[in-house]
Amino acid sequence: MKKKVTVRPDIITFLIVTFCLLGIIGKLIYVSLSSKVDGKDLKLLASKRYTKTKTLHASRGNIYDHNGEVLALSVNSYDLIAYVNPKRTTNINKPNHVVDKEKTARLLSPIIGMSEADILEQLNKNLVNENLYQVEFGSKGKGLTEKVRKQIELLNLPGIDFIEGTKRYYKMGDFASYIIGYAKKGEDNQIKGELGIESYFNNELSGEDGYIKYESDARGYKLPYSKEMKVPAKKGEDIYLTIDSNIELITKNALGTLSKNYNFDWAIMSVLDAKTGEIVASSTYPSFDPNNLNTLKDYLNPLVSYAYEPGSTMKIFSWSAAMEDGSYNGNATFESGSIPVADVVISDANRKGWGTITYDKGFAYSSNVGASRLALSIGAEKLTHQYDLFGFGKKTGIELSGELEGTVNIRYKSELANAAFGQGLTVTPIQLMQAVTSICNDGIMLKPYIVKRIIDENDNITYEGARSEVGRVISKQTADKMKKLMYSANYEGLSTYWRPNTVTMLMKTGTAQLVVNGEYSKGLYDTIYSIVGIFPEDNPRYIIYSAVQRIAGPQRGFANVVTKAVDEIASYANITKTNNIEGKTQIIKLKNYISKNVNDTVNELNQINLKPIVIGNGSYVINQYPNQKSKLVPNTKVFIITNSKEVIIPNMIGWSYSEVKSFVTIAGIQYQINGSGYVTNQSISENTIYDKNSVLEITLN
Repeated sequence: MKKKVTVRPDIITFLIVTFCLLGIIGKLIYVSLSSKVDGKDLKLLASKRYTKTKTLHASRGNIYDHNGEVLALSVNSYDLIAYVNPKRTTNINKPNHVVDKEKTARLLSPIIGMSEADILEQLNKNLVNENLYQVEFGSKGKGLTEKVRKQIELLNLPGIDFIEGTKRYYKMGDFASYIIGYAKKGEDNQIKGELGIESYFNNELSGEDGYIKYESDARGYKLPYSKEMKVPAKKGEDIYLTIDSNIELITKNALGTLSKNYNFDWAIMSVLDAKTGEIVASSTYPSFDPNNLNTLKDYLNPLVSYAYEPGSTMKIFSWSAAMEDGSYNGNATFESGSIPVADVVISDANRKGWGTITYDKGFAYSSNVGASRLALSIGAEKLTHQYDLFGFGKKTGIELSGELEGTVNIRYKSELANAAFGQGLTVTPIQLMQAVTSICNDGIMLKPYIVKRIIDENDNITYEGARSEVGRVISKQTADKMKKLMYSANYEGLSTYWRPNTVTMLMKTGTAQLVVNGEYSKGLYDTIYSIVGIFPEDNPRYIIYSAVQRIAGPQRGFANVVTKAVDEIASYANITKTNNIEGKTQIIKLKNYISKNVNDTVNELNQINLKPIVIGNGSYVINQYPNQKSKLVPNTKVFIITNSKEVIIPNMIGWSYSEVKSFVTIAGIQYQINGSGYVTNQSISENTIYDKNSVLEITLN
């Protein structure tokens, strides 16, 4: 018989279990009712864990020239990658990794400009690390264009892929590159401006990123019917510069010509609108291509960041200071040659001098002795004050980063004498051009500027550049007198090099010795040649400034390049006229050839030393460019449009940008122009009848 066992619960155990259960229930009630547990907001914690935020990147604004030609824009770019892990392939007949590494390297090499050996080195990295999934190809495989991507895709190479992104593209290469600057991706994968306009207006160009915020599941997928918060990205603003691409190309090509003929350290040529203060061109040599930053050797823009002794161009302002003092008498005389001042001897370039000459003639002859005598007569305080009014020793405030102030520090008599002809002080090109605006505007000095306007994504103008008067710095009488003296410097002075053929130019040149180890160098080429010119004489439209350091050649070669550029600018701006000084008729006034026979028109244009470009194969002229009465210099191209629907592509090798633009616009051709300078390649060969569905690609260099 089994014994009946009675189990009696332990009262202590029972109480412990009951207490624990009550504690758990209490905790659950507390958690469900309380906003915080142990100091942590559980709702916020859950929200953060299952709330996803996706950034909507703002597109960067474009940069345009004065006429609306795009200079900088953002384009799609591609980084080349290769999948090297065999586990990526699930179907051996359709491999998704690189199978034939030698073939892949051989075909990719000529396209991305990387050696087969270097490509193979990357592809074989999985031999060292078998878990390696993909490889990249360094700088050669980054930032590839759409065209290169398509070339690679046509190879049908297994395991080759791309990561899509954006990059900054500069349509005209090394065109005004120190003005435009450059922008590139940083470590945060954001494009940021680092030089020029790209840097100065980085915030405006960048815009503002937006975002999308939504609730997700544990895998990151958006929950159905969940609320979505979206803040759209704000596109960067577009910037229109005062740069006129036609004039910029003239100055760029001028410095290119100078570099082909002579060796030198650097050169600059800038052009300013004398009536508004707009910088319409600013070229430097050497320059750089923002699309290839390996070409960038100097981060300083000579226009604003080079401060050097100006030499005799400063005589414009020391002579003006004497006139403003009221003590100037142009007919008074002095003995040229040399003059002792304190512990130094001031000498003219012609150390023997020209005998006894007037102060007016002293300016024409660029006499250092005359300049020093005038400065000594008015004193350091008055000369310093006048230089200060002209803006020397302080920034102009132009919209470019890195602007220097220059230095003006006149204490002793010898420093006063030297400062009168541009020694012992430093100025920047932009300061000197700003000061010369006072000569062109009856004594009123204008502030230079380079941004025409800024436009937001809704086409609202958020900023507009305009003529800005710094103030009156000299009287109208002084300005008028200085025009006469600058005329005499060119047409009654010692040099005939600086006289353009098609327009009368007022000017003053300068030659400054370089300072090496604290002393003036006596090396044969250790100088900076410079010129500031105003043209045309009767109604100044432009101020041109050019300088070159250590040019291994005569000043005449530099002068020829500058005067040719002035002639081309005058022709473009239609401000040319016959130079009666030398009795030369260099200007050709174009007739009306509309309705004329094409062959007769071509023959006549050839006879008067113009270059006809016939558009179409018709028998008579229905339009022409330039128009009738246009004033042209010899060898200018004249486009003749005939009564034909067909357009025959000419040989454009050697044409300038402006000539190409004129042709494609008149002929109605779809086009793409890359680079700057002169045409070196055209995608459609000459004598081909143009197909309206095709695009003519032009490469300039």
